[in-house]
Amino acid sequence: MFRIEPNLIKAIALVESNLKKDSIGKNRDKNNNIKSLDYWLMQINQMHIPLLKKRGIIKDERDLLDNPCLNIKIGTEILYNHFSRCGVTWQCLRTYNAGFAMDNQKKRQQYAPKYILYIPGLMN
Repeated sequence: MFRIEPNLIKAIALVESNLKKDSIGKNRDKNNNIKSLDYWLMQINQMHIPLLKKRGIIKDERDLLDNPCLNIKIGTEILYNHFSRCGVTWQCLRTYNAGFAMDNQKKRQQYAPKYILYIPGLMN
């Protein structure tokens, strides 16, 4: 469907959630206030929830925690949309975690090296 290397998806899930059941990531601002939440395997950010509900894909956030296949499919679709927007490049891959905002450049730079080691054959 999305034609993205399965090992890349697995690597993202490992780095994002360490495959830990029901993991919820908390994104904080400079004052340590929670500004958004990320859900389970692929750490789907809550910003996607209104559209996922509108499309009838989920009823609420709990669906992202209860259905691993759905979580992975949604995360893969988000990654696919990023690649469609900016190309299949390391820079674009970094936007999966840190988004496109200009002030997130440093965070994007730190992201990709975290999962390179999880992708078999990438460093050979």
